[in-house]
Amino acid sequence: MALLPGSLLRDPAGHEVRVSYLELFFDLVYVFAITQISHFLLAHHGIAALAEALVIFAAIWWAWVYTTWAANWLDPDRVQVRIVLLLTMLASLIMAVATPKAFGDHGLIFACAYLAIQIGRSAFVAVAMTRGGHEAAGTMQRIVIYFLISGCLWIAGALAPQQEVRLLWWAAALLIEYSGPSTGYRLPFAGRVMPSDWRISGGHMAERCALFVIIALGEGIVVTGATFAGQEFALANSAAFLAAFTGSVLMWWIYFDVGAQRGAELIEHHPEPGRIARSAFTYLHMPIAMGMIGSAVADEMLLAHPDGHTEPALVLAVCGGTGIYLLGVGLFKRFANPFRTFPMSHRFGLGMFILLALWGMFAHPPALAFGWASVLILALVSVWEWLSFHGGLVERLGPRFGPFGRYLQRRAVRAEAERERRFGGKPD
Repeated sequence: MALLPGSLLRDPAGHEVRVSYLELFFDLVYVFAITQISHFLLAHHGIAALAEALVIFAAIWWAWVYTTWAANWLDPDRVQVRIVLLLTMLASLIMAVATPKAFGDHGLIFACAYLAIQIGRSAFVAVAMTRGGHEAAGTMQRIVIYFLISGCLWIAGALAPQQEVRLLWWAAALLIEYSGPSTGYRLPFAGRVMPSDWRISGGHMAERCALFVIIALGEGIVVTGATFAGQEFALANSAAFLAAFTGSVLMWWIYFDVGAQRGAELIEHHPEPGRIARSAFTYLHMPIAMGMIGSAVADEMLLAHPDGHTEPALVLAVCGGTGIYLLGVGLFKRFANPFRTFPMSHRFGLGMFILLALWGMFAHPPALAFGWASVLILALVSVWEWLSFHGGLVERLGPRFGPFGRYLQRRAVRAEAERERRFGGKPD
């Protein structure tokens, strides 16, 4: 498809779509947004606060990921595009500032900033696509309609005086929005669109989501460093600091050693990259980021009271956050695996975190021991996967195992053939 002259879209016949410096600059706001969510969880405990944080995170993730889709299509070298992305960045910053009191006095500010991001940016992309002759223009017009419908619920919730009522209105709005990609933005009397119509650069989408993982991990590093900087170099504090840092390193390893590369290969060579971007990146990266935020909260709790005993809040942050992270990464790796298998190492890790949660709830062990136990589980998951067929052992050590190694290599060849048959291409 040739673009019309003066188009604001990237040239599909041009070079590979790369992440622009403007997108990296844009992400700085979301570093702050994630920090705001972490601080909200530290200041508010209980089921209601957890539900509110989940709604806030779902909105922030949805604003970021839709902007990532838009940046995949828009040409960041055009002045008009830069202005829109910078205005989106400003609205995102306002939304992040309003996050701590989103269910209080700043509800209307949060909702209006969120709607300005989603409706304003989507309308701009729809106009740019229509003028540029892009085949996804109809899809983007449907997206605007979806956000206009959900926007009524956002405003109704912002005007509701009770927090519980606001939570229900906003959850309903997000339910409408999150159903859009999975239903093909179905509209009455207009049917639905197919993901095959969403022609994108798979490499750009994979890199952007990997960068968001780095953002979430970086927030944990910042929290760890800032908290430890205000403490003495005592043995307990230092041990908690080392546990928090080691946990972040292992979470990075679990995602990037296998998952990120295979996910990028899948979306780059798949005949329908839009379908993969919807499922593996738009949806499945949400629990990954959510789990890392929970883990960052756990790190700060552990650093604040390393000499105490395990409380229910710490159990929820450690086991809930890291468990959700492992589940999300496992589902992502399952999606990128030609045999659609959930890694056994991740199943083991999830089971161990359930046992760890029971230990913490009923035995109330020392917080430091509990934190290091979670680090040990992550280490076991990392080593297990690295030594497994799923983790690429064949490529590293296969030739050293004689006949058994050759057998593993034959299995790897069959797996690659299956990948090529299913996904329509072979990684370079």
